[in-house]
Amino acid sequence: MRSDGPNKTADSLDPGGKSPGSLWKASAAAQLADVIANTAINTEYRHLIVRCGGPAMQAVPGQFFQLLCPQPAGEQPYLRRPMSLYGVDPNAGTVEFLYKIAGAGTRGLATLQVGDRLDIMGPLGVGFTLDPAWKNIVAVGRGAGLATLAPLAVAARQRNIAMTAIFSARKPDLVLSVELFEAQNARVMPVTDLEGTSGPAHVELLLRGLIADGRCDAFFTCGSSRLLRVQQRLALEFGLPGQVALEQQMACGLGVCYCCVRDFNIGGEIVHRRVCWDGPVFDLLEAIP
Repeated sequence: MRSDGPNKTADSLDPGGKSPGSLWKASAAAQLADVIANTAINTEYRHLIVRCGGPAMQAVPGQFFQLLCPQPAGEQPYLRRPMSLYGVDPNAGTVEFLYKIAGAGTRGLATLQVGDRLDIMGPLGVGFTLDPAWKNIVAVGRGAGLATLAPLAVAARQRNIAMTAIFSARKPDLVLSVELFEAQNARVMPVTDLEGTSGPAHVELLLRGLIADGRCDAFFTCGSSRLLRVQQRLALEFGLPGQVALEQQMACGLGVCYCCVRDFNIGGEIVHRRVCWDGPVFDLLEAIP
């Protein structure tokens, strides 16, 4: 397993890495975790909480785990499934995931009962970075992308950084994690397809208003290519930094198989990067939607 990863800076939320002369210490591991909750949030999403230990307790916002999902009846998931971190509590020894039932793997996860054991591997990848100079950040997420941004709300509050979160979903009952964000003093602005408020044009108006009010020092986003393009355009116009957590199909999750390679625009040059190893968090302007 990796002891440190690429793109780590002094402001990274990742506590991993090693200093010169120090002993190597794994920052990720596979282990059997005990299921302590696996409850339905609505008709599509479930909240999974497992008790574990070791490197998992060092997971930071933006990182992910590879889950070895149970086999539902008549199906046989072969590979582990990547699942973004939804929450970690070192005091309780728990890690949380928010997932949508969409295929064989997640159907298998939905069968887990309290007391079952789940093979998890992680934490993996490069997480978000918060600049201490920022006073206000904006998080824009859609669907399951909100799960990736949830731990960021906790980290921002710990650093006295105010957050405004724009939540996009098909309909109001699928807007997730409002209470979690509000508990971290984040301002939540839901937009939905059903109400006609989730389109890029309307979200751009909301973002421009936040920028004009001095409430946007940086963008953070996950879950929507259309909204990513809006933020990239505004970031260029106003000279704002930003980060995007990319969702991508993966196999190994360790950078070995090159299954998750995507194109990025680095200074006008197209560069190939592995989402699992070089990311999943990348510079907002380098990502190609």
